[in-house]
Amino acid sequence: MLPYKPDQILDTSGKCCPMPIVETNLAMRTLTAGKVLHIIATDPGTRTDIPSWCTRTGHALLGQSQEGEVLHYFIRKHG
Repeated sequence: MLPYKPDQILDTSGKCCPMPIVETNLAMRTLTAGKVLHIIATDPGTRTDIPSWCTRTGHALLGQSQEGEVLHYFIRKHG
């Protein structure tokens, strides 16, 4: 069970920097304010990249978790 109900899921598994952030940025542009994006990633660099990107852009990082090598992020669009 997911900790948040996502409005959209973005799977960046197997992609390395900078693609997870590039794709996250593009996905967030399609969402309206208050909607939640669930990002699935395998790039360990996203552990720092995603939170930093949220701080820079003003989006809220609601939570993050890890299942084996798979990382999950939940971001609410600001505005």
